Amino acid sequence: MFKKVAFTMYPVSDVHRARRFYEETLGLTRGSMGNRGEQYWVEYDLPGGGCLALTNFIPDKPSDAAGGTIAFEVEDLDRLVADLKAKGVTFKSDIIHSPVCRMAVCLDSEGNSLLLHQLKPKPTATST
Repeated sequence: MFKKVAFTMYPVSDVHRARRFYEETLGLTRGSMGNRGEQYWVEYDLPGGGCLALTNFIPDKPSDAAGGTIAFEVEDLDRLVADLKAKGVTFKSDIIHSPVCRMAVCLDSEGNSLLLHQLKPKPTATST
């Protein structure tokens, strides 16, 4: 039986550059990390649950077209997009609107796609 998603993994080419991006640009806190020589596994646990792992242990190349994308739930999408654009982060889209959320797609330092996601407030029920 499945219990939860344990982690999402992204391949990276340059571990040190990727760590700077995730820790300094995005402000994530590094969790568990291990290495064998120059091969690394780096984890970022998020406060509300979930884990992103970065690694160069595998031969896969970073890609924004590989099919899988991590979606980070954020508090203030507009503020975060403006902040990341000011830091030179590349965005693949303007803000995308759906009936339940707003999203923006950007690239990490390695070329992997990141989806920044903000749920819209749920409408409150009114009695008649």
